[in-house]
Amino acid sequence: MNRVKQAIAQWQREMPELDLLPMEVVGYMKTTQLLTQERLQAFFKEYGLQAGEFDVLATLRRSGAPYRLGPTQLFETLMVSSGGMTSRLDRLEKAGLIVRSPNPEDRRGTLVSLTEEGLALMNRMVPRHVENEARMLSALSLEEQRMLSELLGKLLEGFAEEG
Repeated sequence: MNRVKQAIAQWQREMPELDLLPMEVVGYMKTTQLLTQERLQAFFKEYGLQAGEFDVLATLRRSGAPYRLGPTQLFETLMVSSGGMTSRLDRLEKAGLIVRSPNPEDRRGTLVSLTEEGLALMNRMVPRHVENEARMLSALSLEEQRMLSELLGKLLEGFAEEG
């Protein structure tokens, strides 16, 4: 019996009048999220990165050539504070994976770009990242993965509507 089922069984014994399905579903989501984070962190560590740094590099890479965005676009996309973004950018710049340059269209602003080294790293890393995620989902068939994706998307939309 897994730890979520065990907790639910204990609650059912203690409070049999409650419908514990919501607790069970959220328990599975939380536990799955924690295990997913652990596996992703281990993967990113192989490349000397933290998850947030990978997110910055991946956002730049998927933006398309010339792989350049403003810091505001980055922290809005990644939902991180400007202070948190600055420290990530500092580490990535020090590692030679990004470069910051003046924005020719706005003298007050800067642009963040992948360096050739950063682009090469992303081109090597992203296929392995997707393979790693596929391994994490391997207990589910492709159809179950599609169904889970659809259900989680629906749940996310519900949160957005709720505000």
